[in-house]
Amino acid sequence: MPSHRMGRTTEDIRRELTAIFRELKDPRVQQGLISIVRVEVTNDLSHSTVYVSAMQGLEQANTAVAGLKSASGFIRRELGHRLKLRHVPELHFLATDSIEYSANISKILNDLRSEDHEDHSE
Repeated sequence: MPSHRMGRTTEDIRRELTAIFRELKDPRVQQGLISIVRVEVTNDLSHSTVYVSAMQGLEQANTAVAGLKSASGFIRRELGHRLKLRHVPELHFLATDSIEYSANISKILNDLRSEDHEDHSE
C-alpha cells in the first residue's frame, strides 16, 4: 500500500475514533478530557495502536484506557461501519502523559517569559 494511502487511512481512523469516543457512555472515558495523541497502523492493517492522553494526567489516561479496552469490540465494529474497511484493525490502547507533559512545558515557558518581562521593565 503506498505511504500516502496508509497515512490517509491512519488519519481517517484517528478522526473516526475521536467521534466514537464522544459517543461512549462509559464514565471512565467521559470523566476527563481525553485525546488521541497518535495512531499507528501496521502495513497490513491488522493491528492499530492508539495512544491516549488525558489533561488530568497519566492516572486518568490509564482509567480511560481501561474503559476503552472494555468497549473495544463496540469501537471496532463502529469503525468498520464508518470507514468501510475490508479488515478493521485490532485496536490496542496505550496511555501516555504527553498532554500533561506539554502543559507543564508551556507553563515553564510562560514563567520564563514573565520573568524576562520583569527583568526588562526594571
